[in-house]
Amino acid sequence: MDIKETTFKIIVKPNSARNEILRYDEGRDAYLVSIKAKPEGGKANVEIVRFLSKALGKRVRIVRGLRGREKLVRVE
Repeated sequence: MDIKETTFKIIVKPNSARNEILRYDEGRDAYLVSIKAKPEGGKANVEIVRFLSKALGKRVRIVRGLRGREKLVRVE
């Protein structure tokens, strides 16, 4: 079975020391992700897409939560 698209929730910690996926939080049903970029002018969102795309080896986009820490991400 080949899954073409999938979505998952992330909670972002911007302005961190490095880009990394910290852990899965079962209580919030989301991955905690730290990002080096500051949350100004969409810089953190661009960095999230770039980081997750590279980490997963697939195209990634944010489908919900562009202005908050909780985001819904789609892997295409």
